[in-house]
Amino acid sequence: MNRATDEFLTHAKPDRITLSDAGNYQFPTNPALTNQENLESEVRSYPRRFPIAIKRAQGALVEDTNGQSYLDCLSGAGALPLGHNHPEVVKEIIDHIRADLPFQTLDVTTPVKDAFIREVMAFLPQSFAANACIQFCGPSGSDAVEAALKLAKQVTGRSNIISFHGAYHGMTNGSLALMGNLNAKTRRSGLMPDVHFFPYPYDLRCKFGLGGEAGERASIRYIESVLHDQESGIVRPAAIILEPIQGEGGVIAASAYWLRELRRITSELGILLIFDEIQCGIGRSGRNFAFEYAGIDPDILIMSKAVGGGLPLSCLVFKKEFDTWNPGEHAGTFRGNQLAMVAGAKTLQIIQRDELAANANRMGERLSTQLRTLQDVHPCIAEIRGKGLMLGIEIVCPGQHDVLGHPLANPELASQIQRAALKNGLIIEKGGRHGAVLRFLPPLNITAEQIDFAGQAFGRALAACTKVGNE
Repeated sequence: MNRATDEFLTHAKPDRITLSDAGNYQFPTNPALTNQENLESEVRSYPRRFPIAIKRAQGALVEDTNGQSYLDCLSGAGALPLGHNHPEVVKEIIDHIRADLPFQTLDVTTPVKDAFIREVMAFLPQSFAANACIQFCGPSGSDAVEAALKLAKQVTGRSNIISFHGAYHGMTNGSLALMGNLNAKTRRSGLMPDVHFFPYPYDLRCKFGLGGEAGERASIRYIESVLHDQESGIVRPAAIILEPIQGEGGVIAASAYWLRELRRITSELGILLIFDEIQCGIGRSGRNFAFEYAGIDPDILIMSKAVGGGLPLSCLVFKKEFDTWNPGEHAGTFRGNQLAMVAGAKTLQIIQRDELAANANRMGERLSTQLRTLQDVHPCIAEIRGKGLMLGIEIVCPGQHDVLGHPLANPELASQIQRAALKNGLIIEKGGRHGAVLRFLPPLNITAEQIDFAGQAFGRALAACTKVGNE
């Protein structure tokens, strides 16, 4: 290993990225941004909200080509559980490359693949792992969703799938059909048929006008009554698929009660229960997996993003009794991504060793406390919610309501706050109804000092956009 690499791996670089409290970043155009605008498809999305060109990154910090540094609370949409370039993960990747080991092997086994599988199984609740097998899919989470749908239909001999309002499962044909958000679907035709949508428990915007525990009980009663009703118009489904914590839908966490009841219903009716933990899994929720809060196990678990340590990888874990595949019935050239398995195995080890799920709880509560203090003086914050380091802040028009009596979403203000946060050195995401939910997805190993910076930068952004606190 050369000296430069050794310095990088030990974070001994003399010009290590540091945060600034300047609070007035500028975003001048540069050739890279101009070329992106001229040469890249209009489908690009993040550059419209973050008009920066990233030069380098370390941990929770990134630096742009103008020398401005930011606290990255987007983390590759949750794909970077340890932040950027964790030295131990980088070392594993470099060692793999220098040892002349393969980059990808289809589904031929290797010691690297065997080690990754053992780490995944050890990371799972043993009640689930003891009778489960793993399936490697193409590198995107969407492909794993497609595989889960195919498997559920194959096992049950049924074709209906139940999804939920606010769901996000990907952008391929089947996964897009499961999406709650209509923007990506309005110009699409020929999506997977036989998908039915049920209300997801959402206290602030309860479909039953109840909220809280009463709303959850009404939701469960509705689901159960529809599935038992011979006049409901919905044939018994092959599966129910959901995120235990909705991400793109606005950081909405299902309660342990609601998840347990859904498990009971699906078990009684022979419906497979699929948990999509592509974003909320791998320590993000404060547990290894968000479904663990309910003390239940799924029939099929979908993983991607963080499980590859930031490199492309997706997989299913499901009960062995449902392993009805014939050889090659679902395949993908890059399902043998060896670098992702190296990075993923080391990432899982570090999360366990350093107790980063517990750190996610501590740091999430620290940030939530600061956000609740801001909520006391900023009536535009309707709700702060989430678990661990998956937090959402819903922005509304104070005192105004929509036709259903729910707080009126304020996407314009949410966008202004997001941009003001960027000017204060903080990268956060948006999502939820009308794009009015500001989302925090920082690395699981974020420090208290960095959390405090996030709270302060967000506070300055709020004050700049609402004029509250500027007096």
